[in-house]
Amino acid sequence: MRIIAGEYRSRILAAPRGMDTRPTSDRLRETLFNVLGPRVEGSRFADLYAGSGAVGIEAISRGALHVHFAENAAPAIAAIRDNLKLLKIAKNFMLHERTALGALERLKEQGSAQDIVFLDPPYDAEKEYDQVLRMLGGAAHERLLAPDAIVVAEHAKRTALAAQYGNLQRTRELKQGDAALSFYQIQI
Repeated sequence: MRIIAGEYRSRILAAPRGMDTRPTSDRLRETLFNVLGPRVEGSRFADLYAGSGAVGIEAISRGALHVHFAENAAPAIAAIRDNLKLLKIAKNFMLHERTALGALERLKEQGSAQDIVFLDPPYDAEKEYDQVLRMLGGAAHERLLAPDAIVVAEHAKRTALAAQYGNLQRTRELKQGDAALSFYQIQI
């Protein structure tokens, strides 16, 4: 796994030990950031189910103002810490050692609206997708999402996510290999 572009381009990242974490491939991460383009620079970015932290670190490398990493698996938390330390990233991030829903509750309490939210739970965890996307599209979305925010869910190509979760409407879906990226925005 490597950083694709930006300040830390071509730097190698460590993945968590074990088989519980499925890192986003370099190719899919490159596709994601090509679509997000210049929106990343200066953004507030949330990397939910962060795993190795590769997506959030890629956002930092490309100029994100602040990144929230949410992860609750000990090996993944250790990998995120190791990767941040390896790259000497010491500011402009927060590591939430809790579930994605727990991290979102904390952000909601703080009124910390994000510009970009990326979520990549285990592909077979359909309940996780549903709960997180419903929370992001629910009544408190103003406290979680900036007005023009983008929410991106990585999922198995064979898994069809809903076109709408509350006020969150799918605007685009890209498929690559066995994976897919579904892009959502608030529609009121």
